[in-house]
Amino acid sequence: MHVEHPPHGVEQLCAAGSALYTRALREGHIPGEDVAQAPCLLDFGLLHPDAHDLRRLRPAAPATALPRLLRTIEDRVTDQRRNEERLMAAFEPLMALDARLASAADDDPAITVLDGLERINSAIDRAMTDATEEFLAVQPGGTRPPETLADALPRDQALLSRGCRMRTLYQHTTRHSLPVLAYFERLEGDVEARTLDEVTERLFVFDRTVAFIPASKDRSLALELRHPAVVEYLATTFDRLWRLATPMWPQAAPQPPANGITARQRAIAALLTEGLTDSEIAARLGMNVRTARVHIAKLADTLGSHSRAQLGFLIGQSGVLDQQS
Repeated sequence: MHVEHPPHGVEQLCAAGSALYTRALREGHIPGEDVAQAPCLLDFGLLHPDAHDLRRLRPAAPATALPRLLRTIEDRVTDQRRNEERLMAAFEPLMALDARLASAADDDPAITVLDGLERINSAIDRAMTDATEEFLAVQPGGTRPPETLADALPRDQALLSRGCRMRTLYQHTTRHSLPVLAYFERLEGDVEARTLDEVTERLFVFDRTVAFIPASKDRSLALELRHPAVVEYLATTFDRLWRLATPMWPQAAPQPPANGITARQRAIAALLTEGLTDSEIAARLGMNVRTARVHIAKLADTLGSHSRAQLGFLIGQSGVLDQQS
């Protein structure tokens, strides 16, 4: 059975080659067909044809073969070093270019990852201090803690006092938050707030040149964005949501019920038809689960439903979702 001989370099003579070369040295020659066991011996010049009998192979003297094989390795090392020098020469201008680009990026990075609330708040404070035109904000959730609003008040008022305008989007549940309403009553300047059933995650945009968005669910990571296309995209998204939103401050627009169903209940009806649970509905609309269940119960009572499945059917039949909020 023919066994394929694995290729290898001169620095590692295979077992078959070592055994055959040893035998050739002892016997002075070997039959030519035996070299099939280790053809590497011919490649390395350790066996050569016998001038007196071409059917046989004679071994090269080790003292002669070794220096020649060492020169082969040295030549290969020299070639490798030349290749290294060529590669380094080719990459030298590229590395210089990359260093210049990295330096420019460090001076004004398009995206910066902010790790930790202290670093996030510090970056937002700097952007707010530098703002000269406007501050756009999306604040999800039904309300904001009074202590958070108290901390934000001096900073927001300083922005307004410089002549900047401030636009904030909340969820409809915020319309009934006394701390938020009290916060707006204390502000002086060009400030407005509107509400929607659902808004995006938290978003801050300053002068349409820098934006901040959360990068983790617990908001311990944030992204500071300065790429013009990305910031413009976020600002445009805010503008479109703003046009769809209902004014809350300084002049609150009423949300009258239609056919006995409030705007809040219509928003809940839409989410019920999507198959969301009470907890998921509450999270989407910025309210607690108990409040969501109260609204669901009132909606069911208005439509005359006696089960969750029937409620979904009656919502579809009633045309509630076709009514404008």
